[in-house]
Amino acid sequence: MERRAFIGVLTGSFLAAPFTAEAQRDTKAYRVGILSSDAPQDPRAVELLDGLRDLGYIEGKNLVIRGRWADGDLDRLPALAAELVSSQVDVIVTIGAAVWAAKRQTSTVPIVIAFSGDTVATGVVSNFARPGGNITGLSFMATDLAAKRLELLKKAFPGIAHVAVLYNPGEVATVPELQETATAARALGVTLQFLQGHRADELENLFAAAARERSEALIVFAHGFAYRNRSRIAELAARQRLPAMFGWREFVEAGGLMSYGPNVRAMVRRAAIYVDKILKGANPGDLPQDQPTTFELVINLKTAKALGLTIPPSLLARADQVIE
Repeated sequence: MERRAFIGVLTGSFLAAPFTAEAQRDTKAYRVGILSSDAPQDPRAVELLDGLRDLGYIEGKNLVIRGRWADGDLDRLPALAAELVSSQVDVIVTIGAAVWAAKRQTSTVPIVIAFSGDTVATGVVSNFARPGGNITGLSFMATDLAAKRLELLKKAFPGIAHVAVLYNPGEVATVPELQETATAARALGVTLQFLQGHRADELENLFAAAARERSEALIVFAHGFAYRNRSRIAELAARQRLPAMFGWREFVEAGGLMSYGPNVRAMVRRAAIYVDKILKGANPGDLPQDQPTTFELVINLKTAKALGLTIPPSLLARADQVIE
């Protein structure tokens, strides 16, 4: 099945059947809940199901998926998490900012984090090696990478001294990431301008504020708000000729200039391994939380040329992918 068609089928299966119909399909099927801060069309959810299918879990046979989607409204997550817990799922997989809502709703239903920010720094788990409790999964190390992204931006454009930082203060992972970015900025002699955004309709004004303050570059935190609006953010950055650094390759594929971080889709697929272990009896608190060990530097040379920017050859040589 083509990937686009599969996404359509996936979305329909998430939205169509009520709990009673799901339960009638197969009483022996494992019930996996997906709690996401984004929309059902999110391709990262497709990666999760692909991973489960590789391990022998087929929806409609031995697997029932119960998806709950906040569509960018983080205030909806607690109620959606409560729905999943009351529906007696065997495990909940969280995508993005959803982990905190799930944690507050249950201490017994196993929770697998498909990806999240620094779960230790934000108090989701006590440590990576032995999370304890009912939570395990993957962390994309947003805090540790924050300084590196600013360093790479400075290497690409050594003359920049004033950098805007776009983030959503409503996402818990923001706090430690901001602290690391501020520490790196002081070491690099860079002044930061903080741009707080919650909704897409705020972006125009935020970029206007960056222009008024004469920001010379942009850092975009790779959180749900930015991910959902990545094409618009890339467009506005290009309009103001702001070189921008992002956290994931998806932003660069949407027209952004540069990104540095893990392959998030691969991480989500790997979350299926945790689900499989838990369904086979493993205690989530005993499963070490995984962290990526390889990171991708992706550069959109087409965007650089459109902005009249020259990327140093040394940085291009380091890139894992150059989009031309």
